[in-house]
Amino acid sequence: MLTYKAMYRFVNGGVHAEALDFPGVITCADNLPEARRLLAEALVDMAETCLLLGEPLPRPDASYTDPDADVEEPIYLLLTAAARVKPEAVAA
Repeated sequence: MLTYKAMYRFVNGGVHAEALDFPGVITCADNLPEARRLLAEALVDMAETCLLLGEPLPRPDASYTDPDADVEEPIYLLLTAAARVKPEAVAA
């Protein structure tokens, strides 16, 4: 599990959300619970994309902060590993 830093800012008509220490993880929503859910999905999507491209994940940095944030809190990245086995390898 990796712990990144989530930031939420209340703006006209909704909530802006981003992971401060994982570039590109950003979203917006109508309310805070929805912003939290969408940000978690964006974090997983970006992490999976990095791994598929052979790129390292950004190193979490709890010192990141945004002075304009209304809420800052940890956001957790949990990834599952799996092995793909060719059917003929299992039969052998």
